[in-house]
Amino acid sequence: MKNDERDEYIPENTLSRRDFLKLTGGGILICVTFGEAALLQEGQRRMGGQGYPEDFNAYLLVHPDGRVTGYTGKIEMGEGIINSLPMELADELDVRLDAVDMVMGDTELCPWDMGTFGSLATRMFGPALRAAAAEARAVLVELASEKLKVPAARLATRDGVVFDRDHPSVKATYGELASGKKIERHITPKPSPKKASEWTIMGKPVFRRDARAKVTGGALFAGDVRVPGMLYAKILRPPAHGATLKSLDTSAAEKVAGVRIVHDGELVAALHELPDVAAAALGKIKAEYEPSPSTLDDKNIFDHLLKVAPQGQVVAHGGDLEAGKAASAATFDETYLNSYVAHSPIETHTTLVRIEGGKATVWPSSQTPFRLKEEIAPLLGLSAANVRVISPFVGGGFGGKSAGGQSVQAARLAKITGRPVQVAWTRPDEFFNDTFRPAAIVKIKSGIDAAGKIVLWDYAVYYAGDRSAAHFYDIPNHRTVAAGEWGLGGGNSHAHPFAVGPWRGPGSNTNVYARESQIDIMAAKAEMDPLEFRMANLNDERMKRLLRVAADKFGWTAAATPSGRGFGLSCTDYNGTYVVTMAEVGLDKATGAVQPKRIVCAQDMGQCVNPEGAAIQVEGCCMMGLGYALSEEVHFRNGEILDLNFDTYELPRFSRMPRIEAVIVRDDEHPPSGGGEPAITNMGAVMANAVFDASGARLFQLPMTRERIKTALEAAART
Repeated sequence: MKNDERDEYIPENTLSRRDFLKLTGGGILICVTFGEAALLQEGQRRMGGQGYPEDFNAYLLVHPDGRVTGYTGKIEMGEGIINSLPMELADELDVRLDAVDMVMGDTELCPWDMGTFGSLATRMFGPALRAAAAEARAVLVELASEKLKVPAARLATRDGVVFDRDHPSVKATYGELASGKKIERHITPKPSPKKASEWTIMGKPVFRRDARAKVTGGALFAGDVRVPGMLYAKILRPPAHGATLKSLDTSAAEKVAGVRIVHDGELVAALHELPDVAAAALGKIKAEYEPSPSTLDDKNIFDHLLKVAPQGQVVAHGGDLEAGKAASAATFDETYLNSYVAHSPIETHTTLVRIEGGKATVWPSSQTPFRLKEEIAPLLGLSAANVRVISPFVGGGFGGKSAGGQSVQAARLAKITGRPVQVAWTRPDEFFNDTFRPAAIVKIKSGIDAAGKIVLWDYAVYYAGDRSAAHFYDIPNHRTVAAGEWGLGGGNSHAHPFAVGPWRGPGSNTNVYARESQIDIMAAKAEMDPLEFRMANLNDERMKRLLRVAADKFGWTAAATPSGRGFGLSCTDYNGTYVVTMAEVGLDKATGAVQPKRIVCAQDMGQCVNPEGAAIQVEGCCMMGLGYALSEEVHFRNGEILDLNFDTYELPRFSRMPRIEAVIVRDDEHPPSGGGEPAITNMGAVMANAVFDASGARLFQLPMTRERIKTALEAAART
């Protein structure tokens, strides 16, 4: 994917790296190694990746005209790294931001990457890019020293120019230094990236460079890619997960002019040069299925999950649980549930595959282009070296486009037909084939002493994994156990009636909801204000500072809950990003309807590359989080997905949107961490705590639908 000043994207580009260099007339190709490499590679190995190469010789290219191209295996799906990564590169290289282009997610041009997820782009890829840019600048200074006959120590850089500090008119542009050359050079010792105090571009708000293309329709997504001779494929969908095809009659569909029907094992598709004709032909196929053997539904799923739960692993522990029980003046034993949730991206899963001359080119909506390359190659009988993935814009992923079912279908059909094939799932296809956020259970036994100090914490989570499971409070006697994972290949796929996988802030949404609800329950029992209770049980000064910042912005005043005001509070540490969320809600007790009124979300993500982009992500997290907190839930029965569109699957609506205030706290003492996911993880708890404060009703299952709230209100009235 190539971005230029016109915000155009050219997915049809099939140049190799070598051809690209020839076309651009050479340039300076920087090879870098640096201290962060071990951290990066360790993170990649933990996520199943092969690790970045030792020499990062594809990270950036300085062209003869002075423009700079940055290369990343990351993709842009709305999270804003199309802004923040060039900001990092431009600042370290000392060039104008508008002189930097980015090639993203192209497996032929970009260095290997594990994928775009987990809020890791800035935290793990950023150091690599910045180190490459810092070394590139040092190489340019050396070249300028040789060209200008000036000692390198006397040279400085600014806006793509190397100049003599004593005689500024003595200078050379990066373009002049790079003209007609391909130079591979290492610098010893390695230059250090700039300190935050030295930034000139990073740390300042920058609006999105892809905005104009997206609002005018100029941005290309996978469904916009066209190649000669392509066919559109419509896929037959079984009635339920686990249902097996018993009989198939395609005779009527085969009579449609120009239609090709493919039946390859479980894959049945109608293909045509026009998508509506392919869809009409698919509708003529008569298929009979054996019913799914599943007897599970959205009511009995939690009992089933507990029955088949794997052995748990201790995530954190300290002190003695029996001593904690003995020291407790009050104990609390609660169970929290969350239902399956769909990703619901605007763009459904879409991929185009073309096989030509013993090579394949793939244009997918995918968060993991390099993983997809390895997955598709054996299906086509090709080596991975002969499969190229070119990533256009992705219209929302949220973890769901880490899996590439549509890409596999397109690849199989392209091989069978000998034609380029595009598969674009319909909205019902999307709901049926999606990898849902797993249903999960959390059981907590906790205790406080007479002074309101937490002295006991026994926490067990099932199927949400250990992310955000371990608490950060000052609790002397504690244990955290995680049984079952949320992710693809997590070893618990047999437990679920359909595929599950990462969902924005995976695992943490469940764990933060349970933990912060339990904290509020104890605060209410101690007759303490929820903020004061947290401050009294925290030693983490960074979190305490953020709590004070949020409280000041919100105008929080102390009161024990339930106060009737509808105030809620939740805080978390998500992979190094600290988040405090406060909310005010209105509650119609007759209908159970919750109306969020305002949300203040304070976030400390260490050094912040783009405060504007960070604020946008916080706002998006809060809006999306209202969905899993209040309405989003996948209903199913015996393998059949009962929600296949937005008529029954309820996303947050504009009428339900509160005023959202994002507070990005500057923190130059800590390195940059992620911002695409952290703020969403507080939303379940902050809404549950606000509903409790408004009504005295405690909700133990997400989403907090009107029916569940009415039931909780009735239960609260009886106590």
